[in-house]
Amino acid sequence: MLEKTTRMNYLYDFYQSLLTPKQRSYMSLYYLDDYSLGEIAEEFNVSRQAVYDNIKRTEAMLEEYEKKLLLLEKFQERQRLVAKLKDLISKEHVIEEVKQVVEAIEKLE
Repeated sequence: MLEKTTRMNYLYDFYQSLLTPKQRSYMSLYYLDDYSLGEIAEEFNVSRQAVYDNIKRTEAMLEEYEKKLLLLEKFQERQRLVAKLKDLISKEHVIEEVKQVVEAIEKLE
């Protein structure tokens, strides 16, 4: 569950501007503020099922955006490459390897 929550938080960060205000509110309360479905339903004066359905649809939308735009995947790859750069910097004979990593980062853009 924690892995899914983390993924949804990242996807929300990247794609929240593509969501409606209601979708942003529900996702923010559910994933960022840790509200229960019942608490969100009470806040918006709707049924718990309506909140659940909205969140599930929004999750599917976020996954679809990621499938097409790959912002999270590119972000994670950049993080991996930066970590590799940091590791390489601590070694001798680093110049050629650093050039290769920099080229890989440039290709992500």
